[in-house]
Order: sequence, then structure tokens, then C-alpha cells
Amino acid sequence: MDVIEPIAAYTAATASFDDWLARTGDWVELPNERRGGYSGVQRIQEGSTYLYRKHQINHCYRSWQHPLGEPTILREQRALQAFTALGVKVPHVLYCAARKRAGTWEALLVTEALQGFESLERIRELGLDKTWSPELRHNLFYELGASLARLHTDRWQHGCLYPKHIFLRVSPCGQHGELALLDLEKSRQRWSAHRAAQHDLTQLRRRSVHTPEDWEAVEQGYQSVMGPIPPQTTKY
Repeated sequence: MDVIEPIAAYTAATASFDDWLARTGDWVELPNERRGGYSGVQRIQEGSTYLYRKHQINHCYRSWQHPLGEPTILREQRALQAFTALGVKVPHVLYCAARKRAGTWEALLVTEALQGFESLERIRELGLDKTWSPELRHNLFYELGASLARLHTDRWQHGCLYPKHIFLRVSPCGQHGELALLDLEKSRQRWSAHRAAQHDLTQLRRRSVHTPEDWEAVEQGYQSVMGPIPPQTTKY
């Protein structure tokens, strides 16, 4: 049996792999077969707090570093740790581990829910963005650009910048907002900051930023950290 225990930063979690596996909740991502294996996400209630538990079996990726395959959960855990260190808000990890038995990989990732946050996709569906002041709207997209620039300075690429993975929390008074990023399963470090920026910003403009004004705010936030963005991503 090959067991990878939680990294030191997460050893405060007292539950074991089997303890977390035994807890049940509502499916928010139904089990599906991908990458030759299984992956699903449940929401678990612990008192007044909600947790998300991702469970995978033989759900692996291959790279030059891991030619025989490694659970994608471990790549996601490394991205969550790196994004946090770079000052980009992501879900807090309570537990992450993987084990291999009889040739079968099994992995768990448990994170805290982002209290008070809602996805940009859902916000648009409900029309909540129409209640934002021009200043709040500018600030939110400015922070989105600045957050991506912080990632790209360290060559990290989010890899999946869809509205359902960009989360926002607006204060009750509607004057202040916070931003967080989810779904880092495809996140990875590229060989250069330029390549990470090209991928993320092109995807962001096509999928998540719908107006020239919002894109201008993204550009300004990005430039405040990293300077001009790649020209291939600027045209509307």
C-alpha cells in the first residue's frame, strides 16, 4: 500500500482518510468517469459550516514529471497552496491525501465552502450584477485582472476561467467586493509567464468578460501588477 498523507500545512485536520470517506452529503458534482477513472463532489454540513469533499478513483493525469500518472487531486492541492501564497483567494483546504492499493489510486480533497460568495455565472443569471454601481463593477474586474497577474508572475495558469469558476462576494451595502477562484484541477505552471497569460486572458475575454468596459478594468488591474498584457488577448 502506498499512502500519501496530508502535507504539513494541513495536519491540523484530525480525521483520517477513512473518516472523511465515511461522511456523506448531497452531490453537487455527480460521479462521472473521466481520465480513465471516477470523480465526484459532495457537499457536507458540519454544524453551521459547509464543506466540499472531492473523491476520485484512478482519476489521474500524466506529465513528464509523472509519466505513470498521479491523481489530479494532488495537482489541485498544489495549485491551491500556490495560489494562496501568491495572495489569490481560493477555498481553504482541510484535508488532502491519496493512497494506492492493489494498483488503484484513491484520493480525497476536503475544502471549506466560500461563505457569502456566489459564482459570476449565477450572479448574471439572477441579474444581481445589474444592481452594482459602476465603481463596484470596475473594482471587481480590476481585482480579477490583478489576481491573474499575481498568478502569472509565478508562471501559474488557472486553465479554466469560466464564469462558474469566478466567485464574488459583495458587501451588504454594495460598496465593496471580494473575489475568489475555484476549480484548480487544470491549473499548472507553464514554462513562461507569457504563455500562462496568453491562455488565461484569452479564455477570460472569450468566456467571462462580456463588455469592453469590464475588459478595460481587467487590463488596468493586470497592468498594476505585471505591466502590459499580451497583445493577442486585447482585441474585442
